[in-house]
Amino acid sequence: MGNFVVSARKYRPQTFESVVGQGSVTVTLKNAIKNKHLAQAFLFFGGRGVGKTTTARILAKTINCLNLSADVEPCNQCESCKSFNEGHSFNILELDAASNNSVDDIRNLIDQVRIAPQIGNHKIFIIDEVHMLSSQAFNAFLKTLEEPPAHAVFILATTEKHKILPTILSRCQIFDFHRIQINDIVGQLKRIAEKENIKTDDRALHIIAQKADGAMRDALSIFDQIVSFSNSNVTYEAVLENLNVLDYDYYFKVTDSALSGNIPANLLAYNDILSKGFDGGQFLIGLAEHLRNLLVCKDDKTVSLLEVPADIKTKYQQQAAQADQEFILVGLDLLRDAEIQFKSAKNKRLIVEISLMKFTSIVSSLKKQAVS
Repeated sequence: MGNFVVSARKYRPQTFESVVGQGSVTVTLKNAIKNKHLAQAFLFFGGRGVGKTTTARILAKTINCLNLSADVEPCNQCESCKSFNEGHSFNILELDAASNNSVDDIRNLIDQVRIAPQIGNHKIFIIDEVHMLSSQAFNAFLKTLEEPPAHAVFILATTEKHKILPTILSRCQIFDFHRIQINDIVGQLKRIAEKENIKTDDRALHIIAQKADGAMRDALSIFDQIVSFSNSNVTYEAVLENLNVLDYDYYFKVTDSALSGNIPANLLAYNDILSKGFDGGQFLIGLAEHLRNLLVCKDDKTVSLLEVPADIKTKYQQQAAQADQEFILVGLDLLRDAEIQFKSAKNKRLIVEISLMKFTSIVSSLKKQAVS
């Protein structure tokens, strides 16, 4: 049995160019290196799985590369790059502040700061989850961060910037890492699938990207899971089954029935949804998201906000042409109230069914209001 390496590790970016969805950050860092305007302390802030630690490692490797390329990328061939890639570089030290957050841990780091680099001009210290440091540890670290030796560079990474002392923040260049866009995640998954000879479906990859909620690492973990489940054939149906996600078609059918005032059809559709093991609350949230997508399709200027495959986008545009804006807005208000009631209701099925009947009656109610 071979040693399987998860995609998040196997395809972890090794250059600035390969970092997904953080172009403004990588361009700024490359220009700083190129123009020799490198700060001595950086703070990388953002949600999980968006590339903070990866970018910190690439920056650390690039700073000490002995043969930088013309586009300011590490060569991966010099002694410094090789020692980093093999995991035994003495010039780049990583500290996990989640488990090393005491004053003694910071004092040990400060002792390391005093030692000059063996190869290259800089010694880089990456402190992950820096917000986990105790207040005493922060205070012990403050003086060194304020006046570090010329060879020292600190890269701090955190998901919770508000927990870091303002005195620490004021001494760092702060880079905000954004949630990775769905299209960027889909593009990366496609590239990996091609290298691994895995068959994929665009709709399947979009569902994975949506489920990942802007985190590339989460998307790759889900992707590996689906590949194992589907035997290297990532289909839309396999993703729906494995991730317990409702098909787009359900929401289109429910909305079509609501537009035609067909209450029995919607009650039967909801019964079918429950029989497949889906939760009523999940259905309400999904239907509200569906109406939101219809709303952005009402104007050509906002269609770009719709992050779905091309064939699904066409279906949204067709249904949006049939649905009045007032119908959509009343439906969104109704579903918002239903979500609130659902959380505290004892008979949750009844709440959803009543809401569905009201939703399916919107068109007739609006017509009555217009007549009166």
